[in-house]
Amino acid sequence: MRSLRADTAVIVWLVLVLATFLSWELATEEARADHVIAVAILMVAAAKVRLVGLHFMQLRDAPGLLRGMFEFYVVALFVALVGLFLAA
Repeated sequence: MRSLRADTAVIVWLVLVLATFLSWELATEEARADHVIAVAILMVAAAKVRLVGLHFMQLRDAPGLLRGMFEFYVVALFVALVGLFLAA
């Protein structure tokens, strides 16, 4: 019998694969220069970073301060990248 954690890992992996395909599909749209699409791709990337950190690096079960720092890092990196992209 499979453990719940193994099933969760497979589901998270499938979500990551689907998110990759979503990013690829967004990037191949005709309006590639549209800022909304670029921000959406960055948002998908940030969600993927969060999923990998929480589920495959076991930060989901980490002490609150460490998990909070990771969550802050993901949000701060997303905001910084969007800010730099829009400023350019």
